[in-house]
Amino acid sequence: MFSKVAINNRGEVAVRIILACQELGIKTVLMHSDVDINSKAYRLADETYCIGPAPTNESYLNQQAVIEACKKTKSEAVHPGFGFLSENANFSQLCEENKIKFIGPSAKAMRLFGDKASAKKVARELKVPTLLSFEGELGQLEAEAKKIGFPLMIKATAGGGGRGLKIVKNEKEFAETLESAQREAKSSFGSGSVFLEKYVGTAKHIEVQIFGDGKGSAVHLYTRDCSVQRRHQKVIEEAGEVYISNTLKEKLYADAIRLAEHCNYEGAGTVEFLVEGDEYYFLEMNTRLQVEHPVTEEVLNVDLVKAQITTASTQVMPWTQSQLSVSGHAIEARIYAEDCYNNGMPATGKIGFCKWPEGPGRRFEVGFEEGDEITANYDSMIAKVIVKAESRKQALQKLKVVLEQTIVFGLPTNIPLVSEIIKKPEFISGDMKTTFFAAHFSEGLENPELTQEQVDLVGQLKFKVGEISQSNITTASPWSSKVWGQS
Repeated sequence: MFSKVAINNRGEVAVRIILACQELGIKTVLMHSDVDINSKAYRLADETYCIGPAPTNESYLNQQAVIEACKKTKSEAVHPGFGFLSENANFSQLCEENKIKFIGPSAKAMRLFGDKASAKKVARELKVPTLLSFEGELGQLEAEAKKIGFPLMIKATAGGGGRGLKIVKNEKEFAETLESAQREAKSSFGSGSVFLEKYVGTAKHIEVQIFGDGKGSAVHLYTRDCSVQRRHQKVIEEAGEVYISNTLKEKLYADAIRLAEHCNYEGAGTVEFLVEGDEYYFLEMNTRLQVEHPVTEEVLNVDLVKAQITTASTQVMPWTQSQLSVSGHAIEARIYAEDCYNNGMPATGKIGFCKWPEGPGRRFEVGFEEGDEITANYDSMIAKVIVKAESRKQALQKLKVVLEQTIVFGLPTNIPLVSEIIKKPEFISGDMKTTFFAAHFSEGLENPELTQEQVDLVGQLKFKVGEISQSNITTASPWSSKVWGQS
């Protein structure tokens, strides 16, 4: 087992990895940018190492800086989390050349599947259904777009999280949208490479969690429904009672394992599909840990992060397929700092008082705490709320209660939006498609009308906060002071 692991990431995923390492008795080194010192991960890590300023290409995407930091801190391995360098084959290769274990698939496997265009070619070779697409020279894209037909998607070949993915409705929009997709892909993943894919609007987004030992064996950890998406980024994810037929699920499992075993896949990965009726299409393979991995962990009683680390050290599969079975239902909601009454505009500032209502079947993955600052430099996710219950109906009720009891002061969050999403009949029935969010929340939430009593209360709160700010009280946040508590 490794004695020290470096973590090249931030926020809640960095915290998640640190906690897993602690349980395995492994020392941690957090690689961070100079603006990420006010975070829970920074406080938890055994060591910290600044790899550069806020811009990602000067810090989290700076491969040489990460390698040098690993060497200087004598880290034997590096965990990339998700995003940044997690799906960068060149970085995986660079780690290997420098005798630093990359916790994830090999560079060869990543070149096959981390690159989405290459992955689609392999899928077709293995007779896995795919959407009509084009992966080729930049100069041919516009001509091929006309052949595929509109609407279509321009997608970054590297990375994920909806970045570098744009829908083109007609030919007139193509050139401008292509430039935008390339620019976003370059900024997020260090590569502006893109490909084209036919757009299917009324489908479910279903993914299969896989895990491989790096020697040709792989297992599946069942499915997740990730159909609730805003601008192609998931908002709510579920595991357990996924509403597609068992026959179709078995086909997805078989194809996902075939793809993983084809490249001697190592560690955790996800094979994503679009499901339309009884038809399904391979979308991509995420060669990394997913943001939504906790829902799978909850219904299977596994720890994917610890499994990643132990498999990277031993190349021994942590489970056989027969040892894996689903129990109950889990739902995850991503909590962002944003103004959901202003079409999800990201918010910045210091977090005030927080309350995460602990209890049975409730899990909170928190990246930032009271007094920490959410900046404009990165994704504005504060935390993830995960609930588990015996059935989907019970899990939905638990999530409703947890959201009502969760308190985050200091800046706006999307909690009101998530609360409205789970009230929609289409969501309650489990029949939501990838068009769900655009159909119901295309412009966010309408600002609620305040009663006179509420207006008066807001005025009183503002006055009290003003009093506190003028006082000599020095705390991490005025929300936590005794004066506020007494008021």
